[in-house]
Amino acid sequence: MSTVAARLRTFPWPPWAPVVAPMLFATADALLVNGTAPSLALWLSLLAAVVLLWRRRFPVAVFLVTLPGLHIGYIWFAPLIALYTIAVRRPDRRLLLGTGLLLAVAHFVPYPASQWGSARQTGLSAADALVNAATPIALGLLVRTRRELADRLDELTSSRAREDRLLADQVLATERARLAREMHDVVAHQVSLISLQAGAVQVSTDDSRARAGAGTIRELSVRTLDELRHMVGILRAAGADTEELTPQPRLADLPRLIELSALDVAFEDVTAPDARRSEAVERAAFRTVQEALTNVRKHAPGSKVLVRVAEERGRGLLVEVRNGPADSAVPAPGLPGGGHGLVGLRERAQSLGGTLEAHTTEEGGFVVRARFPREERP
Repeated sequence: MSTVAARLRTFPWPPWAPVVAPMLFATADALLVNGTAPSLALWLSLLAAVVLLWRRRFPVAVFLVTLPGLHIGYIWFAPLIALYTIAVRRPDRRLLLGTGLLLAVAHFVPYPASQWGSARQTGLSAADALVNAATPIALGLLVRTRRELADRLDELTSSRAREDRLLADQVLATERARLAREMHDVVAHQVSLISLQAGAVQVSTDDSRARAGAGTIRELSVRTLDELRHMVGILRAAGADTEELTPQPRLADLPRLIELSALDVAFEDVTAPDARRSEAVERAAFRTVQEALTNVRKHAPGSKVLVRVAEERGRGLLVEVRNGPADSAVPAPGLPGGGHGLVGLRERAQSLGGTLEAHTTEEGGFVVRARFPREERP
């Protein structure tokens, strides 16, 4: 039985079926009981069937209209469906008691009123009327309770899902804090040693070129430590809305980045000095150039590089880093790579509503081209 009920619930009924089907059943009941010959009982019964179309919007009024059909036409479907609708949509005790008594009285009092039977028949009619009035009320309250329990179960399921997400976020926050500690302990120690060694060389050497190179290494080490502390702070914040720990690089910092890159770079900046761009867009543009220059050092040492930043009318900011083929006379530095740099840049650009493309050129070099909107995508 439960399988049949489940199939009925999952069957793709048209949306009008629950509204029209009761009216059709009540119409068939009216015609079977009163025949097709025009009469007062037939008209009242058909009226009771038709008004069922509005039973969900006006349940009490529709129920009252069906009572004459029950009393005079001896129909059943229309008044019972109307009373069931009241129990489902208006489960007020006084209202249910009153409407139930009205249906019982309309069923119990004969039409015409002079047709009273014996005392035994009168008692049976009274019991029958009470049972017929109580049945749709009980069924309607059962259906309403079941719906409330289903809604409550959905709410509990949603609450459990939220708790699971909070637990997962807590685990993620703990893992981020652990990674932050590991990153700080390992990387910061090594970079600090590099900075100290560079400082020692800068003080002890008499060679001006070596002193300048050591100064550059020390400056890069300090900047790396600053950015490392910023990233560690973000990781330990576990996604919370925190203020930036250190000033983040923007387009204005590109000349200094190129100067410290130790590459043969030509820089073209054709952006408007007063152009309004979001901080996230400028930071993404800076990181794009930074990653592209790092890849040049890894894969194309000794090549010439062109960095171009321009405003495209109607399209936002264009950032392009193009390098030629590697110089075979320059040894490769052998720097490690994880293969995630360009993937991360593309994801960052897409998150801001922009695009990024990277491919080889006909000359044997490589080009990274990114486009960003003026404002970051909400």
